[in-house]
Amino acid sequence: MLDVIRLGFSESLPGGDRHEEFDLPAGPVDYRAAWELQRRIHAEVVSGTRPDSLLLLEHLPVYTAGKLTAENERPRDGAEVVDIDRGGKITWHGPQQLVGYPIVKLPIPIDVVGFVRDLERTLIEVCSQLGVATVPIEGRSGVWVAPEGEEARKVCAIGMRVSKRATMHGFALNCANDLTWAQNVIPCGIDDAGVTSLSQEAGRRIAVADVVDTAAEAMSELVAHRTSVRAV
Repeated sequence: MLDVIRLGFSESLPGGDRHEEFDLPAGPVDYRAAWELQRRIHAEVVSGTRPDSLLLLEHLPVYTAGKLTAENERPRDGAEVVDIDRGGKITWHGPQQLVGYPIVKLPIPIDVVGFVRDLERTLIEVCSQLGVATVPIEGRSGVWVAPEGEEARKVCAIGMRVSKRATMHGFALNCANDLTWAQNVIPCGIDDAGVTSLSQEAGRRIAVADVVDTAAEAMSELVAHRTSVRAV
């Protein structure tokens, strides 16, 4: 059973969220505060005192850099970057981007790549339910809009880490967020592709509030599948 924890958003959600339960202010969540909470919940999941959990939230605007980020890929204007221990390179988080942090204990033998590929497929299905056709691209993580004859555009970034059998970090799905941030960095270290959002591709506003229930249901199904006892 996955505990879906909705934390903080720029627009109110039906049913509200749980920011008060975790001593957070209302609204998009500061990245460092969410990172501290993520580590705390990770420790509890690893110890067995908390079930597998999924944090769903929006962040205050921030750049984060994974372990593979090169110096020339950082913001051209000197904006602050938070260096973190996930894989991948640099990306941006901010309001109207749905961020999901699955903190899930994986069965042995641990298959991190398989989990990431299933996460991509899950998010592709989420996009499809919202009317946006997306695909994976071999050799590149994340979820992409890639019509034939056009430049591929990333709509969802994925960066994971596994520690003590449990996953950390996760995905960032562009819903109705500002995309001009990508002009200030080389997003995810990829300089031959663009970035996009569900709203831009659909030609109508698709807010985080329109996506969060679909994403939560799909992630619950994914986690149930990936954490079931495997036949030997």
